[in-house]
Amino acid sequence: MIHKRLFPVLLLGILCLPSCTHHSAHYREQKELLGELLFHDTSLSEPAGQSCATCHTLAKGFADVESRPVSEGAVKGLYSQRNAMTVSYSMFVPDLYYDEEEETYVGGLFWDGRASTLQAQAGEPFLNPVEMGNSDRRMVVDKVKRTPYYSQLLHIYGETEDVDSIYAHITDALAMYQSSKKVCPFSSKYDAYKKGSYTLTAQEKLGLELFKHKGLCAECHILDRDVRARRTLFTDHTYDNLGIPKNPENPHYRVPSEYFLLTSDSLDLGLGAIVRKPEENGKFRVPTLRNVELTAPYGHNGYFKTLGEIVHFYNVRDVSNEFPPAEYPATVNKDELGDLKLTAEEEAALVAFMKTLTDGYMKKGHHKDK
Repeated sequence: MIHKRLFPVLLLGILCLPSCTHHSAHYREQKELLGELLFHDTSLSEPAGQSCATCHTLAKGFADVESRPVSEGAVKGLYSQRNAMTVSYSMFVPDLYYDEEEETYVGGLFWDGRASTLQAQAGEPFLNPVEMGNSDRRMVVDKVKRTPYYSQLLHIYGETEDVDSIYAHITDALAMYQSSKKVCPFSSKYDAYKKGSYTLTAQEKLGLELFKHKGLCAECHILDRDVRARRTLFTDHTYDNLGIPKNPENPHYRVPSEYFLLTSDSLDLGLGAIVRKPEENGKFRVPTLRNVELTAPYGHNGYFKTLGEIVHFYNVRDVSNEFPPAEYPATVNKDELGDLKLTAEEEAALVAFMKTLTDGYMKKGHHKDK
């Protein structure tokens, strides 16, 4: 169930918004508060006990609460095939499309781009048998109807008995919460640095220079300001095969065959399975690096346990025997990683810079807005 201290506070927020609030802002805030209740409600899985926040918790940068390679579903022993990607800043991911000029797919939610909108993404885990395990939308709707906050859903969206409509209201509220400042706060040291209220340390500054140039990180985790976010998202939303090996610790390999989501030879085809193009097999969406310090382990299958480990992989993949071969070798990116010739000091500087992307710094009173 929802944490006993969380529900009264959020419900009070829904009921007691200032009367001077603009009409649309008023309803947006109501939806965000309702969405937060839904997001943290462990009664909505089958069996009960798992919420959206189980796999996307604030303290972990909205990734898995236990930092597992892949998350266990509501049914004990059932695991998804992929690492739980952060939902932070996902509101800025565009719909999946093919960029003819760059000859690459862009956007779409989840690692493989299969959901076109934040609302569509929010509706999937409820019905996924290896996640929240509900058999259909009606099962979810019936559970929401039994919650203390269902009256608030009716107040915001109006009354209806149509299951699909109520489900759409549920996912809309969840999308609103995932679009809120609580989930997308832009409150890191890097944001303070861009405002002129934080000075990078010598190591962080070196890391930023390496990020831009020698490390080639900014080729995909771009430093340009996103048009919609008006800030840097540290991703271009494209797809890439980094050459990540299979993860032998992935518990999805051991789920019963009827729940197995990979190919018969245990390969994850990523984007290729969605767009049905072999040349896109093994490619996954470039995630934001915001809060990357908190979201270990890394990679679509959680192969890398630490940030230092994945940076080292980027650096030496093609010139070292430290790592097994790629899970899907045919489409591996050979141009922007694999032999970066970074020193150990430079690897550490990159990690130090990426730690400046952790939200929460500007909430602690360390900065002065200019």
